[in-house]
Amino acid sequence: MSDSLPGTTLTSGISSTEAVQAIFSARSTVQRMLDVEAALARALATAGVIPAAAVDPCVRCCRADQIDINALTLAVPAVGNMAIPLVKQLTANVAAIDADAARYVHFGATSQDVIDTGRVLQLRDAMHAMTHDLSVLADTLSLLARRYHDTPMIGRTWLQRALPMTFGLKVAGWLDALLRHQQRLHDMSEQLCVLQFGGASGTLASLGDRAGAVSQAIADQLDLALPSAPWHAHRDRFVECATTLGMLTGTLGKIARDIALMSQTEVAELSEPDAPGRGGSSSMPHKRNPVGCAAVLSAATRVPGLVATMLSAMPNEHERALGGWQAEWETLPEIVSLSAAALAQLRSVMTGLQVDTERMRSNIDASRGMVMAEAIVIELAHGLGRAQAHQLVEVACRQAYSQQQDLLTVLQAEPQITSVLSKQRLAQLFDPLNYIGQAGHYVDRIIAAHEQHKAGG
Repeated sequence: MSDSLPGTTLTSGISSTEAVQAIFSARSTVQRMLDVEAALARALATAGVIPAAAVDPCVRCCRADQIDINALTLAVPAVGNMAIPLVKQLTANVAAIDADAARYVHFGATSQDVIDTGRVLQLRDAMHAMTHDLSVLADTLSLLARRYHDTPMIGRTWLQRALPMTFGLKVAGWLDALLRHQQRLHDMSEQLCVLQFGGASGTLASLGDRAGAVSQAIADQLDLALPSAPWHAHRDRFVECATTLGMLTGTLGKIARDIALMSQTEVAELSEPDAPGRGGSSSMPHKRNPVGCAAVLSAATRVPGLVATMLSAMPNEHERALGGWQAEWETLPEIVSLSAAALAQLRSVMTGLQVDTERMRSNIDASRGMVMAEAIVIELAHGLGRAQAHQLVEVACRQAYSQQQDLLTVLQAEPQITSVLSKQRLAQLFDPLNYIGQAGHYVDRIIAAHEQHKAGG
């Protein structure tokens, strides 16, 4: 069996990362379940439920390299989950060392305890890796926001030119969203990292009055919180993980969409990092495709449907689910893999992002001053009233469009306008940096928030 995610293909490098593939590989999945079994054996002995002599044989066998993963995989369809054949192999391995110790393998637990807690351990590892990548991406965006704090560019609404803004503000807007996601990941991880241990029906009746001591000991060994009660049929923790990553991937997709649109040949304000063979075409040597953005957008397209699966699987029957729980097994790792890949891809894009500030300015100027029309209306309104000012500038815009003239030239030839605003004042109003409003203030606030987050505030 391949030691990687189910469904690994030639394109898996686009939809996952090496770190996440390792975390959710078949071998790692088995090892994390065995980590739970080892913690269980130690906890049972600590609480006096099993003989102390049984611990060492059990723990020594809780190693994935002692498990036949191919045999395990073949056994899963018949029994319905991976824990049952795993416990069977583990028991046989322990029996080969100490027949008496084998009697206590998996004592008091149920399959879902081992599978869910093993998955929690995997998710914790994955969230740690993603939190690091998200932090690096946020740092990169903060640097870009500082560098291009006052770089003018055209804002766009409905894919059309709108008003001037700054590239610093656009980047800061991306950063602001990621700061919220950093908080969400932190809060979600706290809810997620809890022990699942309830036995057959969630009562731990098999452990009697020692159930609490055993549960606490397992949680301590695995460095997990102890929940108020087992949560076999309450899947909100895993679903919150899915929805949180779904929102994060959506934001990464929005950033990638912006970059891809600004990388279009006709816009040419941004470019992905340049490297031999990156973004090339099999037929057109001149092409430089935004391949990193494509990978992010692919993930952002796929993740919502997977999140919907997790939400659909929530109504579990009674104390243990029939189908809903099982639907999570491959869905949640795929969400994590896609989200991690999108994050890594965007981090790579941002690290070497190429910014053409001259092109940003020329794209403002290409409107022949039309994008400054609102600024003129606002200034004229002080002398003429807004309605008349708007009408005069609208007529001037139509004339400039039809005659392919600069708006400033048309306005300076209109007596009704120059009677209120001098030609010199009109010229000043056409400087885009004079009409960026609170852009700089917003950038400063977001950068400050990022610095506060880094400082642990």
